Formats: sequence, structure tokens, C-alpha cells
Amino acid sequence: MRLKISFKQTIQVFLLTLFSASLFAQSNPESLVVKESGKELVLQKCAQCHTDSIWRDQRQDERAWEATLYRMMGRGAIWTKEDIKSMSSYLASDFGKNSAKLNIK
Repeated sequence: MRLKISFKQTIQVFLLTLFSASLFAQSNPESLVVKESGKELVLQKCAQCHTDSIWRDQRQDERAWEATLYRMMGRGAIWTKEDIKSMSSYLASDFGKNSAKLNIK
């Protein structure tokens, strides 16, 4: 037995599915967006031009790191505000004034 589905029913099912997906995305936006951690972003984006000593040696707080990252945007880096927030938070916590210094010889 074949089930007969009209064009109108097909459109209704499609719109219902689309509407449901939209509601889910609005109620749970993080489920659809993969956020990269600050460390991943720094390694992926900053390491294109810099060695790790550039961020390991500076020892800045989060605000200073944000200023540094915005200055890099002025030189051609392409980041979102969320990227900058994530990277500056990571850099301040792992390479800030109060973080433990690395003894690499």
C-alpha cells in the first residue's frame, strides 16, 4: 500500500521541520556552534606569524592582551570579538602577570 502525500502536506512538513530547527537553535545556540578555546585560537592564529615566546614573555593582564590583539587586527589579523575575548582570557590566565613562569632551557 502506497501512502499518497500531497504537495501541500509536503510543504507543511518541511515548514514544520524548519520552524522546529529554528526554535531549537534559538533555545540552545551553543549546540550548533563549535567554539574554539582560547588556546586553540592562539596556536592556530598567532603562531602563523609568532613563536610562542611572543606571548610567553609579555606577562600582560586580560585588558592589555585585548589591546595587543586589536593592534594585530590593525596589521591584518581577522578575528571576531569573541575570538579576542577568548584569546585574551587564555593569555592572561596562562601567561599573565600572576601566572607561574616557565623555566625552559
